[in-house]
Formats: sequence, structure tokens, C-alpha cells
Amino acid sequence: MEFSEALLKFQLNWPHFFAVFCLVVVVYKSSVFVLRKRDAQRNVEAFPGPKPSWLFGHVMQVTQRFKQDGTDLDKFVKWGEQYPYAFPTWFGPLACYLNIHHPDYAKTILVSSGPKCDLAYKFLGAWIGDGLLLSKGQKWFRHRRLLTPGFHYEVLKPYVTQMAESTKVMLNKWESFAKTNKTFELFEQVSLMTLDSIMKCAFSYNSNCQTKGGTNAYIKAVYELSHLNNFRFRTFPYHNDLIFYLSPHGFRYRKAARVAHSHTSKFWFNFQQSKHLLFDINGKHGYFSLFFLNTRLLFHRQDEQQQGLSDEDIRAEVDTFMFEGHDTTASGISFALYCLACNPQHQKICRDEINEVLGGKDTMDWEDLSKIPYTTMCIKESLRLYPPVPGTARRITKPMTFFDGRTLPAGFRIGISVFGIHRNATVWENPDVFDPLRFLPENVSKRSPHAFVPFAAGPRNCIGQNFAMNEMKVAIALTLKRYELIEDPTFKPKIITRLILRSLNGIHIKIKPVNPVE
Repeated sequence: MEFSEALLKFQLNWPHFFAVFCLVVVVYKSSVFVLRKRDAQRNVEAFPGPKPSWLFGHVMQVTQRFKQDGTDLDKFVKWGEQYPYAFPTWFGPLACYLNIHHPDYAKTILVSSGPKCDLAYKFLGAWIGDGLLLSKGQKWFRHRRLLTPGFHYEVLKPYVTQMAESTKVMLNKWESFAKTNKTFELFEQVSLMTLDSIMKCAFSYNSNCQTKGGTNAYIKAVYELSHLNNFRFRTFPYHNDLIFYLSPHGFRYRKAARVAHSHTSKFWFNFQQSKHLLFDINGKHGYFSLFFLNTRLLFHRQDEQQQGLSDEDIRAEVDTFMFEGHDTTASGISFALYCLACNPQHQKICRDEINEVLGGKDTMDWEDLSKIPYTTMCIKESLRLYPPVPGTARRITKPMTFFDGRTLPAGFRIGISVFGIHRNATVWENPDVFDPLRFLPENVSKRSPHAFVPFAAGPRNCIGQNFAMNEMKVAIALTLKRYELIEDPTFKPKIITRLILRSLNGIHIKIKPVNPVE
């Protein structure tokens, strides 16, 4: 009887109990929010910066109400002029980063092997898996050690011929533009070329993607995934996995990821069929699966603990290298060609140098790469102005003190603005001017080694930077030997960050044939 009365009483009062419960939850969540906000603000008290919105942080100021207009990175450079070394930036009410834009500050974080930022990079996991870009701790260390021999210069030598072949296919397609003297957009064309090249070099696969009609599905998917990752990072409600999953943007992301994975699946199938065939390289460097024989970019090698890369690990590395191996290089080549089109005096010096080295050859060999120093300086200067990866982020695992005594606690997020460092007027004289002579050896020796970091620096630098530089040299040299690049002043790139540096309105130039050297 007493139990029945108690049950009836509860049934009559359950709305009241539910309301009290909801109030307690709201008060608790609000208290946690306020405490986290206060702690984050206290942690950056020593670093003045632009005033953020209480709710949106700096998102609205940077993105013009979420619509990037090509001035986002310029805004960060302007802020850098007001706040030396570093300043805090907020993405939403709680996500705070210390934005570094000076080499003396960048050195402190880049010399460490700390993990990439969990917030800035975690959204990529569903696309490229836990490969070399995203892994951390002992897993990252082991993968890096296992993969590094695959980028030895002896391994990279044969790829120069394949890079040249892919470049020549692209240049043959450009003949129609040379004949009509019409402006054309080159980023997509270069992306197809670098995709063709990475598939030949890294996966021994001739895709013919440059000669097939229509838009390449993989490149389209990569652009979509890059855009959605960037949009998700800037839209703080989308930081919640469930909210993003249920959103239209989440649906688009999963659809594009399926396209990207289907592209790499063909290589995964071939690997599964042939990984049991192994060979020893030089008798001491370990073992490589035949699927990656010709490139050694990825290999099924065992370390001293008899631990090799698992199937899941290798699949993640395939997705990672497929994306990073073509998209970043495409950005670097495209902006380098644009810079040379805008600076015909430097373009002519490069062409004269290239003609002297190549003579009557229509291709490029490994030995030629070291014989074009002025062209190399021009490439580096374009990488300074337009770094393919304009920024990176870390989450520090222990308290960090910078050279001026200011500190950050363990767990804080740090953004390294490569674009900001490269345009810092206290480091570079006339930073917006294209001047390849900055990279003369005597000038380089006067600067901090962390003043120019297009491939990052330290233990977590880009493992494929030599591969990328070789491909840039080959593509630029063969292009200049064949065509004169001409700027179209009506098309100025509106640069944006989509994981890599892109242009909202594309990158446009004109070309005309160059008379062959007799």
C-alpha cells in the first residue's frame, strides 16, 4: 500500500522532478562552460590580441560572416603587425589558439615532436585515417622511422623521368591555349598532372587521368573534403560529431569521402594481392611490399621489435600520400607559374638558365635538378609568398616557455602561421615583393632557419619535401622551356585556406610558344 502511494505521488510530481533535473544539468553545464572560458582567458593574459566576440570569437571578423573573400590571411598579417610574435585567436567561445607569426616563437614549437592539434586535425581522420599526418606518440615515431628510407635520394632518382612524362602530357594539352592567346585557369590542370605523377611514382599506376574527358572525380572530391573540413573548423557547433553527422554538410562529407576512398581502393586491392612478395633493398634497409616497389614511399618493413605496418596502417598511408602527394605540390607549382608570369624579368633569367642546362632535350634528368640555382630561388620565393600549407597547429603536451619569458600551460593549442612568418615585415624586407635574391646563400645565412618553413621544420617536417621540390623543378623547367607565361591583370587570385593554399577564383595566366634554341 505504501509503495503504491509513493508511486502515485511520484507520477503526480514527475514533471516537477524533471524540471529540477533539467535545471541542475543546465546549471552544471553553464558552470563548466564559464570555468573553461575563464581558464582559457587566463592562459593567454600575457598575449594581447584583437578583441573577440564573446560567442563567435574571431570567426566573424576573419571570414566576413563565414563567406571567405580572399582577405582572410591578410587579416592575420595585419594583426601580426600590431601584436609582435604571437596573439590569441578564438574559434567560437572556447577554442583558443595562440597564433605564432615569428620565427623565434615558431622555433620553440617546431623543434618538438609533439602531436598535431586534436581539434584542427581530428576532422580529417574519417578521410585519410591515422596516417603519418595525424598519428602521434610512439605510433607516429615508428611510422616516421619506417617510412623515411623511402625518400632517400637514391629512391627518388627514377621518379624524375616519370614526373617529366606527366608534365609533358600537360604541356601538350596547353598548345590550344598557346595558339589562341586566351586566359586559362591552371590549378585544375596542374592538379591533374600531379595526381598523374603521384600515381605513376608512388603506385606504379598509369591512370591517364590527364587525357580523360570531364572533371576528375577524385580531384573534385578532394576539393569538397578540403572545403568541408575548413568550414567545419570555423563553424563551432559542427565541432560536435553528432551535429555534423546529421547536418547536410556531414552528408556531403561522407559522400565525398566515399569517392576518395574508392579511388585509393584499387591500389589497396593490388597491395593485398602482392604484399606477400618481399625483397631486400641494399641488404640492410628492410623489406618493401611489391605494391610499393618502384617508389618505396610506403613499405611493409619490420623494425627491430618485429613490428611492421598493419594493413590498416598502410591503407591510411595510401590515403594520406595520395592527398598530400598531389594537392600540396599542385598548389606550389600553380602559384610559382603565376609568380613567374607576373615577373617576366625573372622568368627570362630562369628560361636562359634552363635552356643552357637542357640544351636540345625536351625532358629533364636527375643530374639537371642541381644545375638550375636561379630557378630554384624563384621557386623558393614563390613558396615564401604562397606556401602550399599556410599554417599548422599543435597541442603542447607540457608547459612551454618562449624566449621572452611568456608561457603557456600543457594542453594549450598553438597555431603556426607559415603565411604570417613568410610575410612578417620584421623578418623580410618588403615582404610582398617577389625577390628571389633573398635566397642567395649569403642572404639565407643572415636569417633564422625558421624564417622560411614551407615544409615546416624539426622532427615533424614534411617527409616528402624533396619529392615535392623535385617535381616543382621539373614542372617549372619544362614549362618555361616551352612556353612564355603572361600575366592577365584582370584575374588576381583571391587566396584562401582549404587545408592547402588555393584561390577562390582560380589561378589564371596566358601563354605563348617559345622559339626553340638552335
